[in-house]
Amino acid sequence: MTSKEIRQKFLDFFASKGHSIVPSAPMVVKGDPTLMFTNAGMNQFKDIFLGNTTSKFNRAADSQKCLRVSGKHNDLEEVGHDTYHHTMFEMLGNWSFGDYFKTEAIDWAWELLTEVYGIDKNILYATVFEGSEEDGTTLDEEARQAWLKYLPEDHILLGNKHDNFWEMGDTGPCGPCSEIHVDIRSEEEKLASGIPGRELVNKSDPHVIEIWNLVFMQYERKADGHLENLPAKNIDTGMGFERLCAVLQGKNSNYDTDVFTGMLSKIGELSGHKYGEDKKTDVAMRVIADHIRTICFAIADGQLPSNAKAGYVIRRILRRAVRYGYTFLGFNEPFLCRLLPQLISDMGEAYPELPAQQKLIENVVREEELAFLRTLDRGIKLMDEYMAKSADTKVIGGVDAFTLYDTFGFPIDLTELIATENAYTVDLEGFKAELQKQKERARNATANEFGDWVEYRSGESEFLGYDSTEVEDAQLLKQRIVKQKNKEMIQLAFDRTPFYGEMGGEVGDTGFIVSESGEKIAITDTIKENGLTIHIAEKMPSDPSESFKLSVDAERRQRIANNHSCTHLLDEVLREVLGTHVEQKGSYVCDKYLRFDFSHFEKMSDAQIREVEHKVNALIRRNLALEEKRDATMEEALAMGAIALFGEKYGDKVRVVKFGDSVELCGGCHTSRTGNIGYFQIVSESAIAAGVRRIEAVTGFEAEMCSESAQETIRTMKSFFKNIPDLPGAIQKLINENANYKKQAEAFAKQKAAEYAKELSTRGQNINGINVIAIGQAKDNIEADPVVVKDATMRLQKELQNTVIAAAVLAEDKPQLILVYSADLVAKGKNAGKDIREAAKLILGGGGGQPGFATAGGKNAEGLKDALAKLIEIATN
Repeated sequence: MTSKEIRQKFLDFFASKGHSIVPSAPMVVKGDPTLMFTNAGMNQFKDIFLGNTTSKFNRAADSQKCLRVSGKHNDLEEVGHDTYHHTMFEMLGNWSFGDYFKTEAIDWAWELLTEVYGIDKNILYATVFEGSEEDGTTLDEEARQAWLKYLPEDHILLGNKHDNFWEMGDTGPCGPCSEIHVDIRSEEEKLASGIPGRELVNKSDPHVIEIWNLVFMQYERKADGHLENLPAKNIDTGMGFERLCAVLQGKNSNYDTDVFTGMLSKIGELSGHKYGEDKKTDVAMRVIADHIRTICFAIADGQLPSNAKAGYVIRRILRRAVRYGYTFLGFNEPFLCRLLPQLISDMGEAYPELPAQQKLIENVVREEELAFLRTLDRGIKLMDEYMAKSADTKVIGGVDAFTLYDTFGFPIDLTELIATENAYTVDLEGFKAELQKQKERARNATANEFGDWVEYRSGESEFLGYDSTEVEDAQLLKQRIVKQKNKEMIQLAFDRTPFYGEMGGEVGDTGFIVSESGEKIAITDTIKENGLTIHIAEKMPSDPSESFKLSVDAERRQRIANNHSCTHLLDEVLREVLGTHVEQKGSYVCDKYLRFDFSHFEKMSDAQIREVEHKVNALIRRNLALEEKRDATMEEALAMGAIALFGEKYGDKVRVVKFGDSVELCGGCHTSRTGNIGYFQIVSESAIAAGVRRIEAVTGFEAEMCSESAQETIRTMKSFFKNIPDLPGAIQKLINENANYKKQAEAFAKQKAAEYAKELSTRGQNINGINVIAIGQAKDNIEADPVVVKDATMRLQKELQNTVIAAAVLAEDKPQLILVYSADLVAKGKNAGKDIREAAKLILGGGGGQPGFATAGGKNAEGLKDALAKLIEIATN
């Protein structure tokens, strides 16, 4: 049975049980501040489980692309070293929202595994929650009895809270779970070990593994830790697709299934190594086969590698793959980008976003690889410096090892490998201490404390902000206190609101609420979290039972709406000017400016930028009216010409926003007519990644200010030239004159250096048989021109033999050292780059360079004379 057939049989089975088959949500999470990536199949249903929205169906099933790089069994540095853990994986899942519960979930799991997939029932084991005295819960007898219909007693194991109680987070829906494990050992292996499968369940044995987890959500964990029963019980199951394929295809490793064999063969073809021949190259090939999936799916979902948050995670994964290819497979040039066609062959049918964005993904990955290969080279040079610095102890310090890890992407095993090859060791304890400090800093930076929601009324929150910026008689549904970075925030949710919660690149509204008794409270921000509009308030309402008037800052909202509508016009014009390959890759809209990211392969020319500005402003002057359809089906929206963006999650009903020929799916706030935008001006156009450009622009009053500032700059510049009519000509003349003066100055400096070099060549002293020229004493003084000194010494190095030149000079009141060895001394083993470091300590500095020429800088000018003496001492011994 192929992996494609296994995936389809799962979906077909649950469709036959009345489940709606839903598409995978994007791997990159939006609208949930607690997650960067989808790490479980239930993430896209989180707002339903939290009670923020009502499900459109009672039963659902899907195959969800997930990403995990931390937590139980998910340390990134371990992926590739075993045969069954991954960063990106597919999670097959089925859900019930207040419909069926434990008995049906277990019955159908058994039917699918044993009757549809044909797994031998004798190799299956189930775990059941034993209860927790701490939480006041007892043995999950209902689940145990359901399993006894299919399994003997000795195949049903009791599990503790750690293994058999699932929680969404510190608070929220949770419940006992029942894991299904399979013993894939051969009969010979079972006889040889003498250990029954039940004793290997949850013992990290690679051949007795969990394949399916059935979660029974029946409780809610409150902020103080106690559990309360949920009014509606839900089912949430997750089965690892890759592990299931290994079981059904009779493989002991996920990487031996057809999910990965095609990719491993391609990696072998490109590298010249064969999978299965060497332990180290096998690990490298598994790392690459796993990581290429994560990298490409993340980019397809709109997450580009970067140095912050989710982008940093993707960059770290990419660099880990490159490093393994570089170190163990001999890849010195980009290779990950060449694996994308194979990935598309393996997964493109199930996930069409891959072939649709192939060119963009290849470009981004190639540029990231090139950048990291350069970084690797710099890191290896830095490693050389660390070894030179610790030549006495032969130990690379923990801080230095961590710098290589954190700044240059060197995993500790690479640092250890290079150290061992040079007879050095690494201070691993010091490295671990630095790593722990980093984790604590990251934990503290993101530490949030969520209080329980205090609920006053039941119901959902209705957004009315498309039609009004004010709502009367709103009722407070619930409120809570959140502590973030030691700052307390009050969060409020109302049954009706005109406030737009930050989403889709558009910032949240601000304004105020007024109770019926007249209490006025400022709303400083509005966010959208798991489908719920949350108002950030400056204080708690005195009487939550009152009705409230909610008022958005209408002027600010209008500016935001103008900018948002302008991004739609900009998108349309960019496709017209640059080509239909242009796709939106992100945006940010606030009341001050707009930012628009899009796919394009080269820098826009000045002429193209001007053309885009002219065309957008023409659309503004046409005063196009907003046309919208708020409850369109996806089919209707696409028929209208709407553009659906990869990486976005769309519901059954979507909102279509139209201005003339611009038609987009959008849930944001928009101006009623384009004329309200006033005027549009591009401030900058730049690259943010390979194949992705960014435009920043302003509209209306901000555009006026931008234009006024430019005009004022021109007026000021004209005044410098006595208001000459031809300002560009005058500037060009000044540039040309300056270039001529610069050439003359350089020629004079060269002449001066040549004369100085000639003089120095006559002043050598014989010390221990070496000709020594010292600069920084007698008539040279330590204030000698450092530029002239450097040029003169470089000239002499090429002309003289058996010569050392040592200089100690001041450059803008900062002490500098120069050490030069003639070529014949270098050939005998002299190394200026190494020798200058000892003398540099006397000026409280450091330095380095090539064997024949090195420099150092420092802070202590008073140490120059001693440093010069030290240079001469080292050079002549």
